[in-house]
Amino acid sequence: QVQLVESGGGLVQPGGSLRLSCAGSGIIFSIYVMGWYRQTPGKQRELVARITQGGSASYGDSVKGRFTISRDNRKNTVYLEMNNLKFEDTAVYYCNAASRAGYWGQGTQVTVSS
Repeated sequence: QVQLVESGGGLVQPGGSLRLSCAGSGIIFSIYVMGWYRQTPGKQRELVARITQGGSASYGDSVKGRFTISRDNRKNTVYLEMNNLKFEDTAVYYCNAASRAGYWGQGTQVTVSS
């Protein structure tokens, strides 16, 4: 059974930082492109960042320079380091594993508020 379990979300003030983690099981983690997406009510899920099997990263325009995605294939885990958080980063953040099939985690809430 494939599972992606996100953790690390929470409440943070503007300008603060959070680190999200996504632990995968039931898949050969290293062959998957891993991504982080986010969604707010009434809006489509949008790509935040993704990292290839070889470690090449790409980012959505709104988070470039503030967020960093990384992966540790030995731990079957992908991370999202989020710095200088803004109100508009508030969303549910989802982990995604993409190969021939795609899998999603259950999401973790990130709230940026003063």
